[in-house]
Amino acid sequence: MGINLVIAVTDGDWFDTLRQQPSLAEVNFWAPSAANFRALQPGELFLFKLHAPRNVIVGGGIFAYANALPCSLAWEAFREANGARSFQEMRARISRYRRAEPGDRSDFEIGCRILTQPFFFGEADWIPVPVSWAPNIVSFKTYNTVDADGLALWDAVNDRLHRSNFAGMAEAQARFGQPHLIRPRLGQGAFRVLVTDTYNRRCAITHERTLPALEAAHIRPYGDGGEHDARNGMLFRRDIHSLFDAGYVTVTPDLRFEVSRRIKEEFENGRHYYELHGQPISAPVDRLRHPDPEALRWHNEHAYRG
Repeated sequence: MGINLVIAVTDGDWFDTLRQQPSLAEVNFWAPSAANFRALQPGELFLFKLHAPRNVIVGGGIFAYANALPCSLAWEAFREANGARSFQEMRARISRYRRAEPGDRSDFEIGCRILTQPFFFGEADWIPVPVSWAPNIVSFKTYNTVDADGLALWDAVNDRLHRSNFAGMAEAQARFGQPHLIRPRLGQGAFRVLVTDTYNRRCAITHERTLPALEAAHIRPYGDGGEHDARNGMLFRRDIHSLFDAGYVTVTPDLRFEVSRRIKEEFENGRHYYELHGQPISAPVDRLRHPDPEALRWHNEHAYRG
């Protein structure tokens, strides 16, 4: 079957902004429209090409996930890893590509292609595009390592990542070797987006669907050994998330919501939350993405105030 690689045309300002940031764990390669992206599966290579006439590949990353988000939430999730120094700069760039009216204040929905382990080549290591690249391509083209051009791309990237003498590398990379899927190491932004979609953009407790009011919560915090993984996350309304992190509420391994007696004892309040006590959460349809029982047990035993 081989491994797919995408060469995508990038905004020069996006590339220049990102390659100046050291130690990036992830980047959001956004598109000004919310079109679906199905060209890659997680673990395949996504490469950046500058606009013509600079027909060269200048970096890339490991594809992790794609979806569409309002630009404000994409900024909240990835901030400068969107390739802009501020939300205003990012939105102005999106507006320019969409040819929006000057007074348009819409929260544009954009396509997000989330990449982990990004790398940025120094100019001496830029890779010419294959001869099969057509000048009229304005978005992206897919290659496969079973074909000569695709295998040559894999080898060229592999060769550069094995060197230690070029600038702009986000972190040391192991040599990829023969074509294979590379496990994406999700960052905080990718975790947030993945959990949001895993729960169908609804709070697991209250079923709230107002997207700006929802947050992805780690069951076991990253700083306490938890991972940026869908099974270590749940989607909560912001107040539920705050209470969960503070240990005033929890979810049991059998997926029931529990509320600590301490809310009433300490704040003489909490009626709304006690009305939710004992109810089952709305778990993801995909059972493979249900919350990890061991992570929930950890939260019950180490975070929950009882």
